[in-house]
Amino acid sequence: QVQLVESGGGSVQAGGSLRLSCAASGDTSITYYMAWFRRAPGKEREGVAAISTTGSSTYYADSVKGRFTISQDNAYNTVYLQMNSLKPEDTAMYYCAASDEGYYNDPLSPTYEYGYWGQGTQVTVSS
Repeated sequence: QVQLVESGGGSVQAGGSLRLSCAASGDTSITYYMAWFRRAPGKEREGVAAISTTGSSTYYADSVKGRFTISQDNAYNTVYLQMNSLKPEDTAMYYCAASDEGYYNDPLSPTYEYGYWGQGTQVTVSS
């Protein structure tokens, strides 16, 4: 089992920045990817960014490429999402997730399953 706790959400004006953190505990050695997802009211859940737990590969949704950066600190079992140049359309509940499903060519694909989820942290971007 893996437990995930997010922090760092908040309210910011358009163009601003926020950094989300996801602290993982439990048997983190079983995970292959850590990822950030988001869900805005009335919209489908969207995979935002993912990172292999080796740290060698990162993946981004087109909507955030060049603005968001996912990283990890293995010493502290923490994954970060640095969000720059935020837009009102980035407003959503952001969730951290971990997968033990093995390596995959597109870990942000809807067909790839994440079995561990945090409770989420709200990000609100005002115009």
